[in-house]
Amino acid sequence: MGLPDASDSRLAALTRWVVDSLGFADSRIEPASADASFRRYFRVTRGVDTYIVMDAPPDKENVVPFVSVARTLAGMGLNVPIVLARDEAQGFLLLSDLGTRQYLDELNAGRDVDRLYADALAALVTMQMSGDVAARDLPQYDRDLLLRESELFPAWFLGKHLGLTVSDDERVMLDRLFDALVIGALAQPAAFVHRDYHSRNLLLCAGSNPGILDFQDAVHGPVTYDAVSLLKDCYIAWPAERVRSWLLEYRGRLESAGFSLYGDEQDFVRWFDLMGLQRHIKVLGIFARLFYRDGKSGYLKDLPRVLDYVRTAARAYPETAAFADFVTGRIDPAFAAAQARVGAIPA
Repeated sequence: MGLPDASDSRLAALTRWVVDSLGFADSRIEPASADASFRRYFRVTRGVDTYIVMDAPPDKENVVPFVSVARTLAGMGLNVPIVLARDEAQGFLLLSDLGTRQYLDELNAGRDVDRLYADALAALVTMQMSGDVAARDLPQYDRDLLLRESELFPAWFLGKHLGLTVSDDERVMLDRLFDALVIGALAQPAAFVHRDYHSRNLLLCAGSNPGILDFQDAVHGPVTYDAVSLLKDCYIAWPAERVRSWLLEYRGRLESAGFSLYGDEQDFVRWFDLMGLQRHIKVLGIFARLFYRDGKSGYLKDLPRVLDYVRTAARAYPETAAFADFVTGRIDPAFAAAQARVGAIPA
């Protein structure tokens, strides 16, 4: 087993935990992945067996929600990592390894696209139906949380990335927009919300597909939120007609399972579009913050895709028309220069 970089005290402590506390003396520890938080993941290989170790610095991350939600999702029969050992004080978890076949890679290669989405939507319906009782104990995706998320957009995307100063009238317009999106979100039936249900957090697994990751931020909130994450994915885009077809398939699955929906297909599509606008406005802020605050530049290349989702959704509804004009008149002229300034190369 290779020695960790002496400057990486977290990795050194993780290595001691794996070797001394877990007894994996003859193992190999290699980076597996990182995410948009402060968590990191390492793959531990011992003989023919592999495991994943989560490194979640306790001063920045809490492993308890992950453990709790993992137990809940496993109880629904969904394929999630099993927590095999933990050290909450140090922020380490030993997890079962679901493999390396990320949905995003399979989708980019065009392999079994419709089947993969059908599996993901079926798992989502299971989560929302079987998780109804458990969801009530999760944090509420309420007005305060939705508005806090929205404020990432003016602070990090408009101000920090684009260098725009928002006028008083534009601030009023944004406040009205955020209020409208909150009203739209809270008008929907509530369900178990994974909150990051997309192609980088789903793995292709034989027998029990998909493997589901990164669920520790689950909340009780709008029923369409996870469908937006999946079908208007920040990392891969599909034609609108195909997205609508998958969305209505998902709605039909919910109805067949007995989920209490109100409204017709048009209402459902409107919920989905406005929920998507809220999510993608937030994501523009998050991706900018990941670069400027955390030094993670990889998300900058995905900003054009996310901005395109925002632009398209804003044009579709009267209550978002003023914001659509703001995108065209203020954001679009500044965006290319901002991307060039930071050296972002589109995906």
